Amino acid sequence: MNISRRDFLERSVCAGAAVSMAVSTQAAGKQTPKATGKPNILLIFSDQQHWRAMGFMDPFFDTPNQDKLARESMVFERSFCTTPQCSPSRSSLLTGLYPSATKVIGNVGAAGGKALAHPTLAAELKAAGYQTGYFGKWHLGNNAEAGAGWDHRFLRANDPKAEQHAVDFLRNLRAPGKPFALFVSLHNPHDIYYYKKHKPQSSLDDVPLPLSWKRETFKGKPPIQEQFMAEDQGKVIVGKPRGEWRKYRDCYRSKTKLYDRNVGVIMDELKRQGQLDNTIVIVTSDHGDMDAQHKLIFKGPFMYEHMMRIPLMIRVPRRFSKVAPRRITDIDVVNVDIAPTIREFCGLPKVKSHGMSLVPLFSGSKDYKPRDFVIGQYYSKQRWVNPIRMIRTKDFKLNRHIRWGDELYDLKNDPHELRNLANDPKYAAVKRDLAKKLDQWIKDHKDPFYSLHASSRKGGKFD
Repeated sequence: MNISRRDFLERSVCAGAAVSMAVSTQAAGKQTPKATGKPNILLIFSDQQHWRAMGFMDPFFDTPNQDKLARESMVFERSFCTTPQCSPSRSSLLTGLYPSATKVIGNVGAAGGKALAHPTLAAELKAAGYQTGYFGKWHLGNNAEAGAGWDHRFLRANDPKAEQHAVDFLRNLRAPGKPFALFVSLHNPHDIYYYKKHKPQSSLDDVPLPLSWKRETFKGKPPIQEQFMAEDQGKVIVGKPRGEWRKYRDCYRSKTKLYDRNVGVIMDELKRQGQLDNTIVIVTSDHGDMDAQHKLIFKGPFMYEHMMRIPLMIRVPRRFSKVAPRRITDIDVVNVDIAPTIREFCGLPKVKSHGMSLVPLFSGSKDYKPRDFVIGQYYSKQRWVNPIRMIRTKDFKLNRHIRWGDELYDLKNDPHELRNLANDPKYAAVKRDLAKKLDQWIKDHKDPFYSLHASSRKGGKFD
């Protein structure tokens, strides 16, 4: 059975002793740890949160803790995941490599879902003297090499107490003067999958539906989008009245608020422990949710902005940064950038990575050169295989499907991605240029994309 589908507790035994959970919050709060030369790392990430699902980005959402943190952070508004699937995206987050390199190209237990067999940041951080902890959803299998380096961890597919495990970790640091690296994978808003059970607290008449919900016709779009709705997970809502879609959005908002409360609990404990000024806080997500955009829900074989763009804010204490907090709207970052960023902040040796360290943006250095485009990968949902590659620039996005042709969107003039221009002769030169860059990236990164095959929804071969 996969590690993501069962509970297990794995704790380190330092000096032959189990982890003590006896220190009271009140007593711990009186201690002010001595600052070390290295920063602590607190990485918190949600499951299935698109980049606009925060109050400061969209007032429809109620996220006071993330809003407060954003005011103290560098907020990257053009932040992307490598793929809109849990396991492969998490493999990128923890290694700095694209799924085609980690070999986790689908969710563990599904098509393409091999267990991660590559070391993560944990081993590097532990070797550098960090106390390490991972709590919450893992979803990367049970390979010993991939799981190495965590001093304390409690992994569960859906752990409602992940934030409490994180709080206990902070309360019981063995050496307060020794830096720590705490990774917390919080489950929500993934519970959107149970939206049918949601009981709205107020009238749904005030819940807005997106412009793309109103205007999407699926004309010229890959047929798998409508198939997902008619035959797969979307069939729970397809054809239902507007009130059902509003209920979905209201549920998504409520699940995002629950996640925000968890973030607040962890941040409050960090402050109580006197560690806030010693800690770099990173808050992000593994991938997005369609949130009724394009008359789509959940996640599936599509590369729309609400799938690929995710929150990313990094709070860096003044002693580790020369730049004031701000919102960055003109730089594209990808979740493979997080691993090299942590490595540089913590003084770890550089290792092979597909990402770019963001530290120069905090140090004021001119060494940072923004990427020209973002690459996205997609393989499967359960047994249903639909390989896709995305290349996105500031103005255009090209999605290349193995079986279903291309999608080309003019993001400047059509930000809601309603009109597929892949066969429009006026955009032929744009498409050729993007395809050339995409093919070069595929070649340079030994991405097996063109050797992959699509399947029927049940995993069978096409005639």
